[in-house]
Amino acid sequence: MKKKILIRIGSLRHGGAEKVLVTFLKNLPEDKYEIDLLLNLYSGKYLSELPDFVHVFYLNKGEMITTNRLQDLPQKAFRVVYQKILKTFPKLLYQFILKGKKYDIEFAAIHGMRDEILNSPLKKSKKIIWIHNDLKKTEFHTYTDAEIRKFFGFDKILVISEKIQQDFEQLAINEKEKEKIVRIYNPLDTEEILRKAGVREGKAEMRSLKPVQKKLPEFISVGTIFPQKGFDRLLRVHKRLLEEGFPHKISILGDGYDFENIKKLSEELGVTETATFFGFTDNPYPKIKKADFFILTSRYEGFPTVLFEAMTLQKNIISTDVSGVREMLADGKLGLIVENSEEGIYEGMKIALQQPHSFVQYEEALKNYLMPFNLGNSVNSLIQIIDDL
Repeated sequence: MKKKILIRIGSLRHGGAEKVLVTFLKNLPEDKYEIDLLLNLYSGKYLSELPDFVHVFYLNKGEMITTNRLQDLPQKAFRVVYQKILKTFPKLLYQFILKGKKYDIEFAAIHGMRDEILNSPLKKSKKIIWIHNDLKKTEFHTYTDAEIRKFFGFDKILVISEKIQQDFEQLAINEKEKEKIVRIYNPLDTEEILRKAGVREGKAEMRSLKPVQKKLPEFISVGTIFPQKGFDRLLRVHKRLLEEGFPHKISILGDGYDFENIKKLSEELGVTETATFFGFTDNPYPKIKKADFFILTSRYEGFPTVLFEAMTLQKNIISTDVSGVREMLADGKLGLIVENSEEGIYEGMKIALQQPHSFVQYEEALKNYLMPFNLGNSVNSLIQIIDDL
């Protein structure tokens, strides 16, 4: 008999947690489970990638409203009130939206769904949560130890980095609670990354993607555009280096509620000729492959998925010292780790521009590096956790 699983997430926008979830679902055996996916908002670039055997339910439909324009306020207010009612009275949600269905497992795919799953009227279901962020350093809400303790109400707590695992283990009060914590690397498809970048498409394609002689060194950064990712820091450092006589250009791939603010900042800094915004793309890998340096400027992370993608493409990497990075970059053997500050980003980019030969050590190390983030292993580990509950 198939296990019935409910998975909850806000939407399927272009974020790391959303991509990881869809990759996981795409690689599940379709005849093994009966899966319902409940979205707060039926929206996002990854909707089209969901496998057919996943049944989708939603509370609201349409694009995310990120502005406070007068004409958008009624719909925005309705969404907030509607979701608040269903969160406060979860029996209504399970009766009318989910049609009274019973589940064996309820799965919060992001930490923000903690209370929704813990307050489920299905008291006998096993409950899993997937922690993708360092909860002690988040943008809108920093979790206290007491709040993090609430996550121990789950039967399994999936964490994606050593740092997050340590934070939770320090708050566990006994071995039984420690056993709830499972570190599991994000399931990402390296073959798909290489294929989309052109590396798996034959010699002609590979020739077209070889670095060509460029007038300016290029730094590329990829991610959802909001303050966590530090694109504002990248632009200010870019401006400073240009003023100091280090010609280069930067490319930013991604979209998000802060997109217009970041574009406006580039105008204010006068760097629109050398800073390019590409918006969201389904396939960023050819652009990543062609750039000279991949740079991560985040203020905080959990386990930055995009860094793994850059490693798969064997890029010269500069990254701020956020959660997961030392683990991924083998404590600095596979890329340059800089202080998590604007000054740290400046020093890292300056080294890249003044001493590009110093990155040869990272190139050689990545060539011989066996990735621990294996898609099959991660999916099988998740399946084992579900089956054992």
